[in-house]
Amino acid sequence: MTAPPLPFFVYGTLRPGEANHDLFLRGRTRSEHPARLSGARLYDGPGYPYAVEERGGVVHGELVTALPEAYPELLAALDRLEEYAPGDARNLYERVRREVTLDADGSGVRAWVYVAAPTVAARLRAHGRPIESGDWFSRR
Repeated sequence: MTAPPLPFFVYGTLRPGEANHDLFLRGRTRSEHPARLSGARLYDGPGYPYAVEERGGVVHGELVTALPEAYPELLAALDRLEEYAPGDARNLYERVRREVTLDADGSGVRAWVYVAAPTVAARLRAHGRPIESGDWFSRR
């Protein structure tokens, strides 16, 4: 099954100014816009964050639209970066389709989001350190 060419919602090390943005996204994107994901809470991880799906939370990040010619390679590269494999119980992240809201005009856009896999999410809810602002940049 081929994934639909959705934009990506990024909220951690793939955001502009972070190391993985330059490594993975520079030169492969058509647009990047501030956006937010409702229904998720941000947790601090070992050098990178996790979005955990939870009612009432908001995660801030960017909506990144890949250049059409770069999309298949970028999707595969991001799956590798996030160590995501469809159906693998050992995943740290799951790639899911979610509605995100553009900060500029409040419009909703369907996007790929890497959220904490169920076992990781359960561990973070029990013992993790939430980033209360929902913004990875606020931890600096």
